Amino acid sequence: MIPMNYNAWKTTGLIATVVIVLSIPLSLLLNRNVSQTQEIEKAVFTGGKACIECHQKEYRLWKGSDHDSAMAVASDTSVAGDFNNAEFTFNGKTSKFYKRAGKFYVFTEGIGGKMEEYQVAYTFGIRPLQQYLIPFGNGKYQCLPIAWNTITKKWFHMAGMIYKPEDLKPDNWLYWTNQAQNWNSMCAECHSTNLQKNFDLKTKSYNTTWQDINVNCEACHGPGSTHIEWARLPEMGRPQDRNAGLLVKTSKITSRQYVESCAPCHARRSSLGVYDHSKSEFLNYAIPQLPTRPTYNIDGQFLDEDYEYASFTQSKMYMKDVRCGDCHDPHSLKRTFEGNALCLQCHKTDEYNTYNHHFHKSKGEAGNSFVNKRGEKLVSGDGALCRDCHMPGRYYMGVDKRFDHSMRIPRPDLSISLGTPNACINCHDDKSDLWALQWVNKWYGEKRKPHYGSVLAEAYDGKPGADVGLLKIINSNLYPEIIRATAISYLSAYQSTKAHEAVKKALNDPDPLLRHAAAENYMAADSVTLFKNLVPLLNDPIKSVRMEAANRLITFPQSKFNKIQFDALQKAADEYRFSQEYVADFPSGRYNLGNYYSKRNDLAKAEENYKEAIAIDNLFFPAKTNLAMIYYQQGKLDQAEALFRDLVTNHSEATDGYYYLALLYAEQQKFPEAIALLESATQKTDGNPRIYYNLGLLYQMIGKNAECESALVKGLSRDAGNYDILYALFVFHSKQNNAEKAAKYLQQLKALYPNDKQVQGL
Repeated sequence: MIPMNYNAWKTTGLIATVVIVLSIPLSLLLNRNVSQTQEIEKAVFTGGKACIECHQKEYRLWKGSDHDSAMAVASDTSVAGDFNNAEFTFNGKTSKFYKRAGKFYVFTEGIGGKMEEYQVAYTFGIRPLQQYLIPFGNGKYQCLPIAWNTITKKWFHMAGMIYKPEDLKPDNWLYWTNQAQNWNSMCAECHSTNLQKNFDLKTKSYNTTWQDINVNCEACHGPGSTHIEWARLPEMGRPQDRNAGLLVKTSKITSRQYVESCAPCHARRSSLGVYDHSKSEFLNYAIPQLPTRPTYNIDGQFLDEDYEYASFTQSKMYMKDVRCGDCHDPHSLKRTFEGNALCLQCHKTDEYNTYNHHFHKSKGEAGNSFVNKRGEKLVSGDGALCRDCHMPGRYYMGVDKRFDHSMRIPRPDLSISLGTPNACINCHDDKSDLWALQWVNKWYGEKRKPHYGSVLAEAYDGKPGADVGLLKIINSNLYPEIIRATAISYLSAYQSTKAHEAVKKALNDPDPLLRHAAAENYMAADSVTLFKNLVPLLNDPIKSVRMEAANRLITFPQSKFNKIQFDALQKAADEYRFSQEYVADFPSGRYNLGNYYSKRNDLAKAEENYKEAIAIDNLFFPAKTNLAMIYYQQGKLDQAEALFRDLVTNHSEATDGYYYLALLYAEQQKFPEAIALLESATQKTDGNPRIYYNLGLLYQMIGKNAECESALVKGLSRDAGNYDILYALFVFHSKQNNAEKAAKYLQQLKALYPNDKQVQGL
């Protein structure tokens, strides 16, 4: 939905560039599903108990739901696990669960791997598993790694089912007493109402509070004090235009607004601060994870935990205005219908609920059953379920089967070409993708619609020409906004006029997700153009877009801005800094703060935050890379080299260590060592074209011309429009007096960069 007077903020930005500004009330542009009176905006939380008297039906539906059981004080009524002197053995170590004086305890492996006793303070969740929270110092609560399967009534260890490839030693970020399993930062804001994390940056401590311990009425409807005041008025005296005194509007809203009301907890996202119910646009309080690797399969199917939002917003259902409440009761969370009846609310029974559509036995018909490799028993009728073909499931948290809400047609052909999953093999896991494709071809024919997954896969691999497909996706409203935003994130790697223009156009798109992606990925031909096109976004009505624009612009000197622009920059930059301080208990938050201070040339604070990021997670190599660069800038070459060596030794999956250590050696004229490192870097899957560029120049410096040309050509095959590589090849062949090859690369430069002064002068 496009906000009313949408372009007003853009006008403000443009007028600001000539030092004349009109005061435009952003409240007219924002919060489309929020009541606008000051009284309602000042509402405070009262607690869900205040709602029961008038809302008995909703309360009965909610009572006992997953939201009701999201978190509770550990008690005889809330604890589902066996604490009757039960024992559980994992990796040769036996944990014990017992009660003492009405309290619940576990004796298990804890800090430093030492076996200790811990008291359980809270239960967390209810089905199909329940976790337990252990209090630690500084207000921290940690999630015990041993959880209770409420279906099988057995204990199980998370590490044994979720982190099998990881060696979870006590210093690993994922080990249960470390930050990855911290309740305050990782879990709390979606399991309680009006959660205030209250992380103290200086003391690294928490004072986390909530209004209701579980997900209660005000978690979705917002603070209810003014609603209660409204309800207490005589019926004839109640204002009719105030949304019943509620801050959040939940009726007579668009499907997008409805979905975004669930997104605060049902999206994998980066929080920008405490959830503010007065901000209806999702990107005002969070930035959703785009469906990219490694969190998703390349075609957008979920891979890691997803929480539904990014999957559902890819779907045709979402594009056709289907909303969460069409399938799930918003209070009980139960499905509104069971089985295929859920889908047959909209889809024709005589067309889709037939053998000629699904080609499987229906429930009650005679047929064979089998057990797949995951131990699931599949019986006659399962193959006829819409859900299992169009929403194949994956297990998370060890035992929690969740279903992919992108709701797509099974494509074994894409599985063969892209390595993505398909629903056929999800059940028939003893068969091959080719087997599935043969049956699909027999039943439905061989004709297939093109899928954006193929384009995204080519772009991910940096294949020449993939930008053509990306441009089609970005410029078409037929694709979901989240896929168009993903295409923008890939397009930035392609240096062409059309690519630059497409991303520039997206800076003005009505959809905030596209504007944010464009602000993050916009690459202009020069700094003047970059500045001109990003400055207006400092006045964007959406917080995440303003922040991203400021993050890109803070490296520009103050002299480039007029007063209005600079004030807007300072305000948006502060928003960015505050948002990262809110998540500074994550390594990524500290890392982003390090980048922020580095851009502001405050190297001491940058160094401090990079070190803190590494202290939180010693495997977080981006912080090591940037800290090494800080040392390098300060001339602390020994410390920089030590970190680069650490990257090569302990993070061989990344190329940064090889690349930067090679550059350091090249400066020290250790050419053989530098070349060896860059050659190793070319073997990595994420090798960037700069590796080949610098490798080619090093070979040229030592007179190995054939190796020089080979390295540069390989780099160009990774990035066909790379300016530096094209220029290097032109210079190389010019020096070799090979006019024909030099002219070839010069023509490519002219075609791709017609306005570049250096190219014009060749």
